Amino acid sequence: MTPAELSSTVLHAVRRAVDAGELDVTVPARAVVAPPGPGGCGNYATNIALQLARPAGQPPYRVAEVLRSYLVGVDGVADVVLTGPGFLNISLGGAAPAALVEEILSAGTRYGHADAPDAPDAPDAPDAPDGSVVRLHCPHDLRAVVVADAVARVLRCQGALVRVTAEGFDREWTAALDVRVDGVGPAPASPPVTVRPVPAPADPLPLGRDAARWALLHPAAHDRPRIGDEHLAQREGNPLFRVRYAHARSRALTRNAADLGFAAAPGPVPDAPQDLLAALGDHPRVLAAAAAHRAPDRIARHLVAVADATLPFLPAVLPRGGEKPSAAHRARLALAEAAGTVLAGGLTLLGIDAPDHL
Repeated sequence: MTPAELSSTVLHAVRRAVDAGELDVTVPARAVVAPPGPGGCGNYATNIALQLARPAGQPPYRVAEVLRSYLVGVDGVADVVLTGPGFLNISLGGAAPAALVEEILSAGTRYGHADAPDAPDAPDAPDAPDGSVVRLHCPHDLRAVVVADAVARVLRCQGALVRVTAEGFDREWTAALDVRVDGVGPAPASPPVTVRPVPAPADPLPLGRDAARWALLHPAAHDRPRIGDEHLAQREGNPLFRVRYAHARSRALTRNAADLGFAAAPGPVPDAPQDLLAALGDHPRVLAAAAAHRAPDRIARHLVAVADATLPFLPAVLPRGGEKPSAAHRARLALAEAAGTVLAGGLTLLGIDAPDHL
């Protein structure tokens, strides 16, 4: 079950409760589902009961109890647990949702883009998808220019038109970090969005394009980035290495499978890691939120979560010993390829290469 399908399932539960007379509310246009927060459990959580409590004239927890009765037993839903004032925490069935994998592989690295086919509805969206221009302006500071460049990439993937201006710009930044601006000088007459992150404490250019961009983009704008050789280390302690390594390993599995005479085919994966499925399904929401909040660091941290969920799964993808390739192996390979696709797409939006060999 994809996040979009789960959102529809939650709305259907609301509609059934209304039809049965247990809730007297107007069915909302959508139900937001997202990974559970602190204290939550399962694959996804929704605050729909808190949203409906006031119009229903009932406590949120009571509304959640009503909705739980209509969600438990639905095909694809394994369990529903209530936490806090009335959050519905939903655990999905053990089989990997082939529809999600098919959706990712069909969209490719554009999965989660506003114009990607069948992109799930997301609670956040850029504020100018109607043709108006989002104007980003930043000071003469390398980190500000890199962040503005990444924000512009993310906004464009969500359908916005973007213009980036800076108070100053050094040409070497384009060659070294692949950044560009549309204009140099004072802020434009129309009110712009000012991009002013905490400056880097040292020159990141010696790190090279990929490591430098990661060092500047991975921390939140209000955090001071660390500029050091740790971003170049080829070890697990380096988040950038883990993200790129997980992508390269997924691509290596595709090559190895071809040598064994089989290819990926989405299907049920009974042992699929639920954290990986949740992270892949949450990718469109993360992109929309990163665009809405002008926060590419959200994408960087999400990619780390995807990589950390992917790496433990990869050793189980290929046949072992004398095993012959089966439908389960093809389905596992498809899931691994979907994970690699999400990692490649996210890195591209951050302006970082996703090499097939590492």
